Amino acid sequence: MSDAFSLPDLAIVYEHPEWFEPLFAALDRRGVSYVKVTLAGHSFDPAGSPAPARVVFSRVAMSSFLRDPEHPIFYAQSLFEHWEGQGTRVVNASALPIDTSKARQLSLIARLGLKGPVTRAAHRQADLPKAAEGLRFPVLVKADIGGAGAGITRYETPEDLAVAAGKGWCPAGVNGISLVQEYAPRRDGKVTRVETLAGKFLYALDVESPGDAFDLCPADACLVRPGAPTLTMTRVTPPDEIIAAAELIAAEGQLEIGSVEYLIDDRDGSALFYDINALSNFVARPMEVLGFEPHDVLVDWLMAIVAEEAAKVAVNGKAAA
Repeated sequence: MSDAFSLPDLAIVYEHPEWFEPLFAALDRRGVSYVKVTLAGHSFDPAGSPAPARVVFSRVAMSSFLRDPEHPIFYAQSLFEHWEGQGTRVVNASALPIDTSKARQLSLIARLGLKGPVTRAAHRQADLPKAAEGLRFPVLVKADIGGAGAGITRYETPEDLAVAAGKGWCPAGVNGISLVQEYAPRRDGKVTRVETLAGKFLYALDVESPGDAFDLCPADACLVRPGAPTLTMTRVTPPDEIIAAAELIAAEGQLEIGSVEYLIDDRDGSALFYDINALSNFVARPMEVLGFEPHDVLVDWLMAIVAEEAAKVAVNGKAAA
């Protein structure tokens, strides 16, 4: 077992090769002792393999299955549970259960008395037409584990859906679950992404896209991808009740850091919470869009956690002496 006093302060565990350069730059500016742990090529011994740092920060993306069929989503859950079993603080590992299922997210939203899009979940394509009975068309079919708007498809009529489902053409998650959901036209063509840190409101963005684009990632590395939609991002302050709802979702979903997304349904003006995202890449050009650098706030918070864990190690060391 590694000597806890000799470990780096922090390990960043991630899959995407470019998304976290702003975070690494913020850590470098602060002179933080940290290591980068990429999940590609990683393995661990369930009877050993201590964590690489006193504090581990999970940056696992649900969209990783789009980049590699041998994605690390479920592997990371096992890895983090292994490290936590050894007493390591794994920041935001608690969010993985809610992050890995849009069905769970919508169940949570409903339990909290909040409104989401009318949705049905099924695990067989053949069951989607029956699941959609009673829904207003058009509908969307989306994968239960998504990311970057992956594979969301709109069906105008029950007949269109029945044909696609019969041929096995509908989107399905890597966990085999599909959601069929009433399409809600978003007012003014925008959605709002509310970022939270430590369960509290950090900032919010209105994200506008052309047409019905569903890939609404606002970060630098997302915006330069081939075929990515042109997005307009504006800092906003949502109503107090929306902020309170987002903080409640974050707390109940055990997001230590993450975003909650909602839209205003243009049919009736209601706020529909539709996505919980435990991977916050923040926003491109933050000083221009937000007026501050959120990665600096994130690093302050991470270093406070590192200090707490170091104090625990010191206390335990004195007790054992």
